[in-house]
Amino acid sequence: MFKKILVANRGEIALRVIRACRELGIAAVAVYSDADREALHVKAADEAYRVGPPPAAQSYLDIDRVMQVAASAKCDAVHPGYGFLAENAAFARRCTAEGLTFIGPSARAIDAMGDKIRARGAARKAKMPVVPGTLEPVRDAAAVRALGKKFGYPIVVKAAAGGGGKGLKVALRAQDVDQAVALASKEASTYFKDGTLYVEKYLARPKHVEVQILADKHGRVVHLGERDCSMQRRHQKLVEETPACIAGALRKRLHAAAVRLAESIGYDSAGTIECLVEDDEFFFLEMNARIQVEHTITEMTCGVDLVKAQIRIATGEKLWFAQDEVDPRGHAIECRINAESPARDFMPCAGTLTAYREPGGPGVRVDSAAFAGLTIPQEYDSLLGKLIVWGQDREEARRRMLRALGEYTIEGVDTTVAFLQLLVQSDEFASGTYATPSVDEFVRARAGDLSALYSGNASVSGSPPGPAAEPITVEVNDKRFVVRVHGSLTAAADTRPADRRPPAFKAPKKIAHDGATVVSPMHGIVAEIRVKPGDHVADGQVVAIIEAMKMMNEVVAHRAGAVASVAAEVGQTVETGATLISLRS
Repeated sequence: MFKKILVANRGEIALRVIRACRELGIAAVAVYSDADREALHVKAADEAYRVGPPPAAQSYLDIDRVMQVAASAKCDAVHPGYGFLAENAAFARRCTAEGLTFIGPSARAIDAMGDKIRARGAARKAKMPVVPGTLEPVRDAAAVRALGKKFGYPIVVKAAAGGGGKGLKVALRAQDVDQAVALASKEASTYFKDGTLYVEKYLARPKHVEVQILADKHGRVVHLGERDCSMQRRHQKLVEETPACIAGALRKRLHAAAVRLAESIGYDSAGTIECLVEDDEFFFLEMNARIQVEHTITEMTCGVDLVKAQIRIATGEKLWFAQDEVDPRGHAIECRINAESPARDFMPCAGTLTAYREPGGPGVRVDSAAFAGLTIPQEYDSLLGKLIVWGQDREEARRRMLRALGEYTIEGVDTTVAFLQLLVQSDEFASGTYATPSVDEFVRARAGDLSALYSGNASVSGSPPGPAAEPITVEVNDKRFVVRVHGSLTAAADTRPADRRPPAFKAPKKIAHDGATVVSPMHGIVAEIRVKPGDHVADGQVVAIIEAMKMMNEVVAHRAGAVASVAAEVGQTVETGATLISLRS
């Protein structure tokens, strides 16, 4: 067994790995950027080393610096978590070259699956159906339009080195191709240092179902069931559950194909094979050669610690159980708790948490590195934590999730907690009939409700999201009430079960905006300016792209007009409300 492991990541996944190390009796070494000096993963580790300033490219992605820390701390292995360097074959090879064990699949397996175009070819060789599309890179927007004509719209433009929804854009028609290619290439170059793109046919209403694989270095592969990850916004997963609501026969074929693919490439760690399911057919989408964000729900149903399993496999240990010994029990659901404002198109919200209290009780798990007083850096993604529940069946798990969400208190920034309550209460989620477009459809249908909810004019079980007045406790005829001041006193007490309590929505206020400037909606980095002085813009036209918290955010003109001047430059850091473009009045 290893003596000391460098955890080359941050936040909740770094804390998760550190806990696994402690249970195995292994010392854990943390790394941190200047933005994470007081982070929980830093305090939880046995040792911690600074790796650089806040930008990930200068800290967590700086391979030379990470390797220097591993040498200084005398580590014998590195766990990359997910994201950052987790699927970087060059990093895996560098670890091996410097005498360190990379806790993850071999560099060869990462190469096979890391490039999505090569992965599609490998899936075909393993006789696994793939989504119709290209097996070669596309050169430019003209080539994409030609493919759109061949496959029929809509189509998906995707980064060959992508993952996690980054570098993925949908073109509904030929007119959308230029923008889809530009944004996908920009994101791919920013996050993966590789702008290579390919094209797939866009399936209208599939489920996104993935199979958890565990494989050792001796040729044995098992699956630990599947997860339904169809509840997505901007191709970012919000809610996951296991088992998926699919037919039993389809489930068996999907599991068998996933194991066959992992065996064919000699996979040797924890990994996830992602597929799209439409009717009674499934299609290979990609493979994530790492631990997955939503590994938690598989752990809850299968009773296997996947992070400890990764570590044991990396030592050369043979798998300690066979496929017929895997016996998933019950149902588990995960909700991702993000610092985002659903009422503002899920805009990331950096800021300081003024209050933070996690739910508890039977069957409830929280994986988080958040705490009251935490300042959320704008340089990283918006994930605050993961709320996971287990139930004997799906309905118990769903109701337990609603109860737990109602207990979650986060103040100081907008979060997805209240939105997730509405989503899990929805008829489509309750029935299990949802598909990948369902969240977008839900948001459009409930736009007014969300605006009211996040402006403080509505209440759901649990604490209202975002900054709000302090609660006041009063007693009337010996009955306790908790109220908040939102212009007037509004009683929040309600003894009905959370699952049956409808949110009391009010119509949202419309805010007039007739100024001559287009401003940045958030703190971030200017990734693109799409206009120049003298250009005429239409109302709603995208004029700039702001990169914030690992997302590319479009900035649109609030009215038509001619551009008088451009106040920002590409690469410049801007604050919320900063002028980007001025229009002639």
